[in-house]
Amino acid sequence: MTLWFVFALMTAAAIFAVLWPLSRGARPQSEGSEAAVYRDQLGEIDRDVAAGLIGRSEAEAARVEISRRLLAAADGQRDLPVVSSIRLRRSAAIIALVGLPVVAVAFYLPLGSPRLSDFPLAERTRVPDAAQPLDNLVAQVEAHLEKNPTDGRGWNVLAPVLARLGRYDDAVRAYRNSITYNGDSSERRADLGEALAAAAGGVVTSEAKAEFERSVALNADEVKASYFLGLAAEQDGRGNEAISIWRGMLAKAPPDAPWRPQVQAALARVGGVSAPSLPDDAVAAAKDMNEVDRGAMIRGMVERLATRLKQNGGDVEGWLRLVRAYMVMGDRDKAKGALTEARQAVANDAERLRQLNEGLKELGLDG
Repeated sequence: MTLWFVFALMTAAAIFAVLWPLSRGARPQSEGSEAAVYRDQLGEIDRDVAAGLIGRSEAEAARVEISRRLLAAADGQRDLPVVSSIRLRRSAAIIALVGLPVVAVAFYLPLGSPRLSDFPLAERTRVPDAAQPLDNLVAQVEAHLEKNPTDGRGWNVLAPVLARLGRYDDAVRAYRNSITYNGDSSERRADLGEALAAAAGGVVTSEAKAEFERSVALNADEVKASYFLGLAAEQDGRGNEAISIWRGMLAKAPPDAPWRPQVQAALARVGGVSAPSLPDDAVAAAKDMNEVDRGAMIRGMVERLATRLKQNGGDVEGWLRLVRAYMVMGDRDKAKGALTEARQAVANDAERLRQLNEGLKELGLDG
């Protein structure tokens, strides 16, 4: 209702702007018009006669001629402008009163949305459901690619979206087309291998493994391909090979690498990380210990680590080491308790909480 009121005000303002100049009457003729000139000439003749510059007979003849011209000018000035001005004002008024609203409505109805209901402010601030718009967008891109199958950029954009939606078979096809039309790269090969593994339910098949190997051949430091090659070795029962691959990744990784916790969790899962790492002097002393004493020493170190973390709870890496230590020792209850304490300690730091969750999500606990 408010929208229509605003439109009405705008229309009234436009009509008023057109009619206002037309409502004003015609201005009187100025003294500088043709009739005023003739009147001045009559006065000048009288002055010339009084001064003796012309005779009375010549003056009378001039008066007659100037008077005739004065009457003709006055008649034309009185009739012609008045008639044309009235007609013009009437025509302009009709156009303003009728034409402007008709033209405005004619443009608004096909281009505007007169039947769109009000959209409350609360609805405007509400976060929309992302699934439906994303599906619509994907359908539009797919329709575009059906008509333009060689659009490499379109396949490159579509492929990860399809994988995120769980359409892994379609994602595999999209990644293959992306490689075909965009060129080969280690990233695209790794993404294709990941989609193949996801389509197989998380199993690194021989086809997926071949893609990861092609990726590593193009770039030996491709993280995703290296991780999945380690996963393939683990799934094939070659735990030592998986440990070697993942330890090599950690050795070359920067301390703040976002994928480091996931690789560390994978090592803990296959027994590639003991808990916790012993100092050099402790390692030397442990060589002469029996299994019972060595186990007691390790448990003592784990307890000291747990005590330190209670005092300095912001050490995410320390919490990960503690949880892995309890897992390796077979004490899942303590591992879960350490996980709870770790989350409480970093609950106010979103980044540290994210790192903690990434490091724990593959340990068999609620990461």
